[in-house]
Amino acid sequence: MPAVSSHPRTPRTGASSARICISALSGGGGKTLLSLGLARAFSRQGLAVQPFKKGPDYIDAAWLSLAAGRQASNLDPYFLSPARLRALFRHVMGRSGARLALLEGNRGLFDGMDVRGSCATAELARTLDCPVLLSLDCTKMTRTAAALVAGVRNFEPGLRLAGVVLNQVASARHEGILREAITTYTDVPVLGAIPRLRENPLPERHMGLASLCGDDLSPQAQEILEKLADVVRDHVDMDRVLSIADDLPALPEEPDFWDETAWAGEGAVVPSGEGQPVVCSEAPAPAAGAGTSPRADAPRIGYVRDRALWFYYEENLEALRRAGAELVRLSLLDDAAWPELDGLYLGGGFPEDWARELSASPHLARLGTLAAKGLPIYAECGGFMVLASALERDGQRWPMSGIFPVETRFCPKPQGLGYVRADVVLPNPYFPQGSVLRGHEFHYSLCHEPAAVSGRLDHALRLRKGTGMGRDAEGHGRDGLVSGRVWAAYCHIFAPAVPGWAPRFVELARCYRQERTGG
Repeated sequence: MPAVSSHPRTPRTGASSARICISALSGGGGKTLLSLGLARAFSRQGLAVQPFKKGPDYIDAAWLSLAAGRQASNLDPYFLSPARLRALFRHVMGRSGARLALLEGNRGLFDGMDVRGSCATAELARTLDCPVLLSLDCTKMTRTAAALVAGVRNFEPGLRLAGVVLNQVASARHEGILREAITTYTDVPVLGAIPRLRENPLPERHMGLASLCGDDLSPQAQEILEKLADVVRDHVDMDRVLSIADDLPALPEEPDFWDETAWAGEGAVVPSGEGQPVVCSEAPAPAAGAGTSPRADAPRIGYVRDRALWFYYEENLEALRRAGAELVRLSLLDDAAWPELDGLYLGGGFPEDWARELSASPHLARLGTLAAKGLPIYAECGGFMVLASALERDGQRWPMSGIFPVETRFCPKPQGLGYVRADVVLPNPYFPQGSVLRGHEFHYSLCHEPAAVSGRLDHALRLRKGTGMGRDAEGHGRDGLVSGRVWAAYCHIFAPAVPGWAPRFVELARCYRQERTGG
């Protein structure tokens, strides 16, 4: 199979036009290997690649970022309308200056939330008018491969199935039969054939790909990506892939992604009469635009990004900046002193892997004191686990900050998995009561209420979809613990789909700043 030339041509279309989507028939079909290999192989040949990941995903996105040398962005039809997805796509491409967009799908190509395939990779590909390159696992298969490709080709009108890459090919003879069958019965070109590898080159853990921030994997990650790039270079016709990505019309113009006026009415459903609350007596400071330095009096919000907690959408951080915050990166695992904070954002991650270190952290010990002083703290999933009284795994119990009188217990199987749709049923500092939120969850821990508080805790979220911290008497999931200005939930949000979250968080931080400085 011819490899890409040493001097790859630059796509002739605009930055928002050259694009390709990598998908498969199911999870484990080889799309991640192909996506990472293409991203690294193109990048090391001098082509600027902007990676995207379909769906709510932090780990695959981190690997894609490392492979391409650019921060990956997530695109998810569950959170954004088709027009705003296109606006986000154009915004990211314009910001990065990349010449090729590479989108890795999620699960099977047509697998969505229902039998109609809502929010599937295929829906996103149609929204972006993006050609699909199908990774096909051909284990113990010959002519049936043609039937599968033909079925995908004809299943949904409007989908551009631009090519197929054979995966798990046993021999040259096997490859020849597969190619002949597919070209005989379909008009879909075969753009590569990846042989069966002796061992899986991608390290895995319970959430799929292994974390880049733990298990001492980072020193090995570059070597892994280089090997994947070599495989793709040797077995995929990269020039033809690039030609397919390039031969596309430009996407339609959309309003600026961050123009909230243009996108009014999208995102969280807010009841009439509920707007941005006035938390402090003084008027809020003007919001900052993209690329501008924070004001000298901007509230300072810290976010923990270390080996234990590192699940953040870049759009969430950008939303906080645009709402006027100064952001500072922190670590719970490093003893270095923290600056004065006006707010704290604790994302998800793998606190169970660092429970011993977290329990000994001086910063963890201070969280309760800061919360009692009124510091706004917003915690998601792993961040919530840090705010509980204890974390238990494999029979060992590690003390946590104790802000909430519950414990989390790590389990061998997922306790919450998938999209969340939640009604806000109690007053809280971050979301208007009566609003409806969309989010997602993926956690192996469960929330245990000790006998002293069992059944006595109020939860701000009643889940129409999702598990959260457990079920109520009617079988609905419940989530969202609140204590003063502290919020903790298993639910992750995507800030553009919850437009009031960042302004409220920043306003709370500004209020706290006034309280601690007396001005």
